[in-house]
Amino acid sequence: GRPGAPLGRPGAPAVGRSTTAVLPERSGVKRKKDEKEDSKKPVKKGGAKPKITVADEVDLREFVGTYKEDTYSDIQLPLIEKTDENAEVVPEAPRPISKSALRRAAKETRAHDSGKLLEFRKPLPTGPVFLTEGVTAKELSEKLGVLAKDIVRLLMQRGIMATVNQALDANTAVQIAKEVGVEAAVVPFEEEMELSRVSDTTEAAVAAREGARGPRAPVVTVMGHVDHGKTSLLDAIRQTNVAAGEAGGITQHIGAYRVEAKGRPIVFLDTPGHEAFTSMRARGARATDIVVLVVAADDGVMPQTIEAIDHARAAKVPIVVAINKIDKNNANPERVKKELADRGVLLESWGGDVPFAEISAVKKEGIDHLLELIQLVAEMQELSAPMEGHARGVVLEARREAGRGNIATVLVQSGTLSVGDVFFAGAVFGRVRSMQNDRGEKVTQAPPATPIEVTGFEDLPQAGDPFQVVEDEAKARSVASFRQLRDRDKAMANAGKVTLDQLFNKIQEGRVKELPLILKADVAGSAEVLSQSLLGLSNEKVKVSLLHSGVGAVNINDVLLASASGAIIIGFNVRPEKKAEIEAEKSGVELRLHTVIYNVTDEIRAAMEGLLDPTFKEVAKGKAEVRNTFKVPRVGVVAGCYVTEGTIARNASLRLVRDNRVIYEGKVGSLRRFKDDVSEVKQGFECGIGLEKYQDVKVGDVIEAFQVEKVAGTSAK
Repeated sequence: GRPGAPLGRPGAPAVGRSTTAVLPERSGVKRKKDEKEDSKKPVKKGGAKPKITVADEVDLREFVGTYKEDTYSDIQLPLIEKTDENAEVVPEAPRPISKSALRRAAKETRAHDSGKLLEFRKPLPTGPVFLTEGVTAKELSEKLGVLAKDIVRLLMQRGIMATVNQALDANTAVQIAKEVGVEAAVVPFEEEMELSRVSDTTEAAVAAREGARGPRAPVVTVMGHVDHGKTSLLDAIRQTNVAAGEAGGITQHIGAYRVEAKGRPIVFLDTPGHEAFTSMRARGARATDIVVLVVAADDGVMPQTIEAIDHARAAKVPIVVAINKIDKNNANPERVKKELADRGVLLESWGGDVPFAEISAVKKEGIDHLLELIQLVAEMQELSAPMEGHARGVVLEARREAGRGNIATVLVQSGTLSVGDVFFAGAVFGRVRSMQNDRGEKVTQAPPATPIEVTGFEDLPQAGDPFQVVEDEAKARSVASFRQLRDRDKAMANAGKVTLDQLFNKIQEGRVKELPLILKADVAGSAEVLSQSLLGLSNEKVKVSLLHSGVGAVNINDVLLASASGAIIIGFNVRPEKKAEIEAEKSGVELRLHTVIYNVTDEIRAAMEGLLDPTFKEVAKGKAEVRNTFKVPRVGVVAGCYVTEGTIARNASLRLVRDNRVIYEGKVGSLRRFKDDVSEVKQGFECGIGLEKYQDVKVGDVIEAFQVEKVAGTSAK
């Protein structure tokens, strides 16, 4: 300090001088603009001018300077006039603070507060916190134990303007929790409710969990080839005449039936093909405990039988085989057993562990033995469920009915469903208005393992949607609304799907241990050779598994299985059906189509090794039906066609498809309208198409025009 300055508090005025400073009430407020303007104006004083001692300005500056280390670094001291040395320094009265200064003060306070620690209302959670999808800022603050305004402030710092009641996306909620210092995971609302129930360690909750469980009926899905007797079997079991009213041997609707076998209940689901079974698995719902595979003794293992086996294996559901129609003269059960063994299903009489029963659904022979086997397999699984509490289940089917509104068949899996319960299913909520069992009787309660028709849905749910009863209707409405927005804005494809372009990176990250494939080929020989080649590609890092191998076009069942299992579909010399193509694009399933066997194995191997070359994406341009054929001198066979889709261009690549099998791929040899050569023919017009270096065109063939576009692949060497 200056010579002669006193010891003690830094910045104190020199001994013998009396200096008083009035500190403004709002400390920390910067008023630079006001100071500049005020310094030019004379200080207004009322009354007689007091005597003021001349104060050394240097001392005052030092006095102010010492506060730079303190929180009062921005204090504005009043102006001091110099006068007689012996006079006292009289402070100026504090001036009113302007509105602009108040605004600046508020802004600076917010900036200052942004660096403050959060204000916790309770101790931080010690373990991970589970957040529901569509969690609001207020709910997040309650989970983390902080004030809601702090969550809103953290969101604003991320550029997200949100209210306390606004739903947050999963990534944002997890990142905010991480910033607070809490590990969090976003789970479906149904799962969060179950986790909350299980994690409740109070004596009452533990006693309720342990004491309220009881054995439940097994849920059985009957699967098999068309006309092998699935519905006739259920008809024999239920002693009703459902099968008689069906057309063409194909089940018209999904049925769910609860039957008694020797005093013990069994629930049967009758699925049309395998769509319902697989679509439920694709949505994460497991409704089936046992699959009964029906095989006709006079027909043997058929393509849909193989599909059913592959679907059951993919779902890890035990199989019970019912060899039906043993009353037929040409029945050959031993042939069926051998064909099943060839598919890896070893029956008990063939040294395996798969139980079977030889039955006649029409004559009701062997039915009791089949039911005993089902009960035996169920006992080995020790099936049980909570008998009390909020009901949970899965939607089996849904429809609209005049006079009753939206109706859904629900399989109750735990708890007891009652009339008046508030629920939501997928993106739909509602309140149970009425319930009807499989015999058409009105009931007020439904225990676990009960199929029940429920009315009271605000909209139609989808098959496979989880069904959950909640106490809070507002919460049910909120979750349903969030899911509707999510489903509208987000594609169905999810991160769990594996594409060949991503495969190597996911293997390196340890996220892929198994590569599931579905193979469809034009003939059985090709399918067998490719199956062996693909399985031989497995290495220490990733195992190649073949979920299903079959002959024929890629169909909707293949896509549903791939969607449920995260598999890639390989097509060899076949094309996808239109419905399958649409569903694959919708659900994010990757289709890889080839015409050369070694290209298939080379592509999979390259993807596994991270050496995948740039890939080529096929873009469909047009389609034409062959309605006639003509022999033209010096040209050869010309196909008289009608363009059904898009445009057939002269420079396009062509593919000739017969019975969903690719017969030829090449270029356009000639394209004519009447006698004129043309560059393209659009939908709705007829034309003559000659294929380059190919003559074997037949009426009924389909000509597809396409272009191949290069798509950059990932190369990680």
